[in-house]
Amino acid sequence: MSRAISPRCVSRGRLRLATRHRKGPFRPYATVTDLEAYPQPGERLHGFTLKRKEHVPELQLTALYLQHETTRADYLHVARDDKNNVFSIGFKTNPPDHTGVPHILEHTTLCGSKRYPIRDPFFKMLPRSLSNFMNAFTSSDHTSYPFATTNHQDFRNLMSVYIDATLHPLLSANDFAQEGWRIGPANPLAPAQQGKGNEVDKQLVFKGVVYNEMKGQTSDASYLYYIKFQDQIFPSLNNSGGDPQKMTDLTYEQLKKFHADHYHPSNSKIFTYGNMPLTEHLKELGGQLEQFNASAADTELKQPISLNEGPKNIVVAGPLDPLVDQDRQYKTSVSWLMGQSANILETFSLGVMSSLLLDGYGSPLYRSLIEAGLGLDWSPNTGFDGSSNTSILSIGLTGVTRDNVALVKQRTMDTLHEVADKGFDHSKVNGILHRLELGLKHKTANFGMGLMQRLQPGWFNGVDPFDALAWDATISAFKERVATGDYLEGLLRKYLLNDKTLTFTMEPSRSYAQDLVSEESTRLAGKIDSVVKQCGGEAAAQAQLAEREKDLLLVQEEAREQDLSCLPTLHVSDIPRRGETKEVRDTKVGRTSLQWREAATNGLTYFRAVNAFEALPEDLRMYLPLFTDSIMRLGTKDQSVEQLEDLIKLKTGGISASYHSSTSPYDINSCTEGLAFSGFALDRNVPEMYDLMRKVVLETNFESPEAESQIRELVQGAASGAISSIAESGHSYARRYSHAGLTAEGRLNEQISGLTQVQLTTDLAARSHDQGLGDIIKKLKLIQRFALASGGKMRVALTCGSESIGSNEKELDKFLGSLPAASSSPGYTQTDFSRPSSKNFFPLPYQVYYGALALPTVPFTHSDGAPLQVLAQLLTHKHLHHEIREKGGAYGGGAYASGLGGLFGFYSYRDPNPQNSIDVMRSAGQWGRDRQWTDRDIEEAKLSVFQGVDAPESVSAEGMKRFLTGISDEMMQKRREQLLDVTMSNVKHVAQRYLVEGIDKACLTVLGERKPWAKNDDGWQFREMEMAQQTVEGLAVEGGQVAQQAV
Repeated sequence: MSRAISPRCVSRGRLRLATRHRKGPFRPYATVTDLEAYPQPGERLHGFTLKRKEHVPELQLTALYLQHETTRADYLHVARDDKNNVFSIGFKTNPPDHTGVPHILEHTTLCGSKRYPIRDPFFKMLPRSLSNFMNAFTSSDHTSYPFATTNHQDFRNLMSVYIDATLHPLLSANDFAQEGWRIGPANPLAPAQQGKGNEVDKQLVFKGVVYNEMKGQTSDASYLYYIKFQDQIFPSLNNSGGDPQKMTDLTYEQLKKFHADHYHPSNSKIFTYGNMPLTEHLKELGGQLEQFNASAADTELKQPISLNEGPKNIVVAGPLDPLVDQDRQYKTSVSWLMGQSANILETFSLGVMSSLLLDGYGSPLYRSLIEAGLGLDWSPNTGFDGSSNTSILSIGLTGVTRDNVALVKQRTMDTLHEVADKGFDHSKVNGILHRLELGLKHKTANFGMGLMQRLQPGWFNGVDPFDALAWDATISAFKERVATGDYLEGLLRKYLLNDKTLTFTMEPSRSYAQDLVSEESTRLAGKIDSVVKQCGGEAAAQAQLAEREKDLLLVQEEAREQDLSCLPTLHVSDIPRRGETKEVRDTKVGRTSLQWREAATNGLTYFRAVNAFEALPEDLRMYLPLFTDSIMRLGTKDQSVEQLEDLIKLKTGGISASYHSSTSPYDINSCTEGLAFSGFALDRNVPEMYDLMRKVVLETNFESPEAESQIRELVQGAASGAISSIAESGHSYARRYSHAGLTAEGRLNEQISGLTQVQLTTDLAARSHDQGLGDIIKKLKLIQRFALASGGKMRVALTCGSESIGSNEKELDKFLGSLPAASSSPGYTQTDFSRPSSKNFFPLPYQVYYGALALPTVPFTHSDGAPLQVLAQLLTHKHLHHEIREKGGAYGGGAYASGLGGLFGFYSYRDPNPQNSIDVMRSAGQWGRDRQWTDRDIEEAKLSVFQGVDAPESVSAEGMKRFLTGISDEMMQKRREQLLDVTMSNVKHVAQRYLVEGIDKACLTVLGERKPWAKNDDGWQFREMEMAQQTVEGLAVEGGQVAQQAV
C-alpha cells in the first residue's frame, strides 16, 4: 500500500517539461484542452479561484491552477484527451523524527473515516472499483494518495473515499496497533489451530504491518545504504519510512497530533488529470473543503548539510553480502550539493551533464571506475537527484575492497578534471535530446500518473508546476546555452571541481546482524518491563498483552462480516460484455510471419520479433541472460560499445533483446521459448534501427582481448546486487521456484530469472582469473550463431501509422534479407536441473520471510480458468488479506491465478510469521469451498479481475498479447464472457477440485532465516546458495533468533 523513499537511479534528475502560454481560437465544439472552454483567471467556481491557465501543445494538454478561497488549498488540473483520469491529494509531511509517523499515518488514514466508518475502506474499495491504479505513497517530505480509472462514476466514488479518508480518518487505537507497532504473542492463532500452544508461540515480540515492512526494507542492503546516506546529507529531513529501532517510540497520541497538524486542506496539494469536466471536480472538492477554515501550512523546505567548510568523511557499519566476494564488501560514494531545483534550466542541464558522465558503458566515469576494477556496480545513491529543494550529485561504487575506498574519490576527481579539460561531445548531447523527443511522442497508457509523480516532488519544494511543464522553453534555452560553448563544462567546474564533498562509506560488520537482534531484544525487554511495572507483576503483564492481542483479533474477525453498504461501488453491469479489440492483420515477408497494427503513433515505428528455439539445451539456456547483457556491452570489431551507444541514442528510442517464453493456451505442459527483440524509432530512422539491431546481435566481438574482463564485470555487477534484489521481491523469487516444479514454462523461467540464475551468476562471479571464462564465452558464441535468423521460426510485429506501411515493409524485407538462414541449436547434452521438492527453504539473512505455495490447474482455453481467476480475488480480499496481513502482520499476502500459465498460487511478503501463513494457504481451498458466497462477493471479485482485463494499453502494446502468446481476440472474448458468467457453484467447484483435491501437488518455497520450525524430517529441502553457504551459516550463528522475550 505504501512506499517509503527509495534509492535514486543514475541520472534521476527531473527533466522538466512545458511551454509558453498560447491561446487557441474559440471553437463551438471545444476539446478538453481548449483554453477558451475554461473560465478566465480571477473567476470563482465552487469556492475556488482560477489563478492561471496555459496550453502546452507539445504535451497536448492544458494546465489550470486554482486555489481554494477559504483554506488556500492548491489545486492543479491538467486537461488532456485521455480517458485514464487521475486524482491525487497530497500533504507536506516533514517527519519530526525517525519513528516513521508519516508512513504509519499513511496506513492508518485508510483504515476508516467519518463518512465511511468501516474497518479498512481502502482495501475494501479495491474490489468495488475498476481502477487501474490505487495506492498511497510516503515520500521523504510529503505523502500522497493517488488513483487512476477510466470509469467516471468510479472516479467520483474513489475521490469521495480518498478525501474523507485523509481529512476525516477515525485513527482508532486498534488501527495504530495493527498498522504501526505493538507487543504481543508471536503466534496467538497457534492454540486455536493446533489445540495447544507452545512456548515459542507465546513469546512476546514486536508486531505491526509497517514495523515488519521496514524490517524487510532494511534487510535490503541497497536501501540501507541509501537511507543511511540520506541521514548524513539531509540530517534535517528524518526518515519518513521509519527506522525499526525508533518506531516503537511512537505513541498513539503523537500519531493523532501529526494528522491534526499536517492533514489539513491548507497544507495540501490536489491534482487531477484527464478528460473529465473540471466543474465536476470543483463541485465535489468545494463541498468537501468548505467545512474547513484556513490553517497554517508547513512551508519549511528542509536543507542539506553545509559543505562550504570543506570535505566531510562519514563511515558507518553495514551487513555482509553473502553473495559477494568477502574482500569486496565496501560501498562508498562522493557527493556534491548543486543548485536550487527551482532553477528549471539549470536543473535540466545538470541532469543532462549527469547522464553524460554516468550513463552507459562508454561513459567516462563507468570506464574509469567500474571498467577499471575499483568496484562492481554503482552505489544506490549514484546519480543526479533534483527531487528536493537543493539538488545533489552522487558518484559511488559497491563491491569495493578496503584498499580501494580512498581511490574511488581520487579517480572520480581525476576523471572530472579530464572531462572538464576535454569537453563534452555535442553528438552525445544530441543523443540525449533525441531520446527526450521520442519520449514526448511515445503514447503511454499511464501518462497522467507519470506526470503527477514527476510534478509532485518539485511542487512540494517550491517549484512552479507551470515552469516544470516548460518543455519547449527549457529545451530552447538549453540549446542556446550549449551553442555558445563551454556551458556544460562550466557547470561541471562550478559545482564539481572542488572538495566541498561528502564521502560516505559503509564498511562490512560481521556482528551487524547480531547487533540488530541484540538491540531489538534489549528494546523489547525495556518495553515489557514498563508494562510489568504498570501492571504490578510479570504474570499480570503477560495476561494484559495477551488479552489485548485477543481483543485486536476479535476486532479483526468482526470486520470480516462488516456491513459495507455505506461504501460506493460499481457493478458488473458497468462492464461491457463485448471487449474492446484492436484491429491487426497478418502478412508474410518471405517465410517470416508479420503482424501489422496500424495506429496513430506520432511518426514512430515499433518493432518486435521473436525467434523461436526448439530443443534448446539447458547448458545454453542458462546463459541467455548473460548473452543479452553481453551484446549491449562488448562492441563489435568495427565499433566500440561507446560508438554503438551513441548511435542507439541518436537514431532510436532504444533497442533490446530478452528471453521469451509462453505456455500454450491449450496445454500447460507445452510451451515455446526463444529470444525476443524490440526497438522503436522515428519512421525516417527505421533503417538505422534495424542495422543497429543486426550489429549488436550478430557482430558482437566475443574474441576481443577485452571480452573476458568485460563479461566478468557484468556477472560481478549482477551478483553484487542480487541479495538486495531478492530482499525487494522475495515473494516473486519464491513463486518462480515453486512454479519450476509444476509446469514446463515455470521450469524455464526459474532457470532464466529465478534463484537458479542467481546461483549461476554468483558462481561465475566467484571464478578466479586463473579459471577464466573461456568455456562461457564459447557458449555465448554458440548462442550468437542462432540468436537472430530469418525463416519460419522468426515472427515479427510492427506498429506504425498507415502512412509508413510501405516504407516499413520495404525496410523489414531488407533487414530480414541481411540475416543468416535459420539453423538448429547445437545438440548439447541436457544437464540435470534440480527440480524443486514439495517443500523448499532458502536460508537467507533477512529479518522477515517471503513465501509462495503454487498448484497446477488448467490451460487458458479450459472453462475452469475463469472461476479460478474469480476465486483468487475472493480468497485475497475476503480471507488472505485478513489472515496474513491484518492478523499475521505481514506487509502483503494474497492469491493469484495465472490464466495462461495454468497455475494457482498464494504468497506472503515481508512476513514475520510464515508458519501461520503456510497453514492459511494450505487450508484456503477448504475455506473457499465451504464459504457461502453472496452475489455481492462474486460481483466484487469480477470487478477486481476486470481491473486488469480492461486496463488501458499504450499504443506500442496493442495487439501484443496475440503476438506473444497466441491468444486471439476470439479466445479473449470467450474468456471475458466466462468471467462475467461465473457463479458461486463454479467457484466452489474449482476450489474443491484444484485447491483441496490438488493440494498434494502443491510446491512450497520459503526464503528467510532458518529457524527450528523448519526441519529436514518434516519434509523441508534446504537449498543453500553455494557461494554463500559458509557466510550464511556464519550469519545464522551470529544473528541468532529474531528478538523474542518471555515475561
